[in-house]
Amino acid sequence: MLFAALPLDAVQPTPFQRDLSPTHTKRLASKIEESGSFLDPLIVVRGEDGKLWTPNGRHRLAAAKVLGLKQITALVSPDEGLAFRILALNTEKAHNLKDRALEVIRMARTLAVRTPRAKESQYKAEFDAPELLTLGIVYEGNARFGGGAYSPLLKKVDRFSERTLPASLAEREGFAARLVQIDAEVVRIIATLQERGFQSPYLRNYVVARINPVRFHKARKGESAPPMPLGQALLRMAAAAAKFDPKSVSNADLALVAAASAEPA
Repeated sequence: MLFAALPLDAVQPTPFQRDLSPTHTKRLASKIEESGSFLDPLIVVRGEDGKLWTPNGRHRLAAAKVLGLKQITALVSPDEGLAFRILALNTEKAHNLKDRALEVIRMARTLAVRTPRAKESQYKAEFDAPELLTLGIVYEGNARFGGGAYSPLLKKVDRFSERTLPASLAEREGFAARLVQIDAEVVRIIATLQERGFQSPYLRNYVVARINPVRFHKARKGESAPPMPLGQALLRMAAAAAKFDPKSVSNADLALVAAASAEPA
């Protein structure tokens, strides 16, 4: 590792990081100005075309520009693989589900070009969880997607693929498309329930839980195989959504979902 003061314009965030938060950047710039010091160096590696990339300092970099700094302190590493360890390195601002999913799918698309023969499963550490790849594709098309409602299903049935990255991403595009179609049905069901007087903020969670084909499956200790393949689970979920009867919903059911959602994870 090399500790260095680098020209600010020479460093840029990796291209697959989460989107910049102007609010967080402004707050960070204010705190740096208050302290009169920049005490948290960036991690910097060599990226594509000889550029200097930081996998964990997008907001600090932006804050430094807001403050008009010309240089920024950094720990320069020869390990270019750090560029793909964003989730492990970025502790500056907590990631929500959308942030994590978008960063993972952006990394996957970059790696699919750089290492097209590598298997998806070879990047378990970088991708953190397989469902983030599926959700990331959906979030690319709809940043307001309610991924949290579908996360319990995907955690149970989504697994890292042994196919090459280009092939696995193509397959996940299909899974994501089915998820979007299912969510369109869920939106339709929610609208019907709202017309019947239900106004709970937990309607989406309730409906998705009702059509989740593995909601009652409890993994045994040491069990790694999914209760069913992801494709099969999505087909069953779509069929359940199409047959969903809004008249079967009661306020008591929603109250149970609300109570479960309020419990700490």
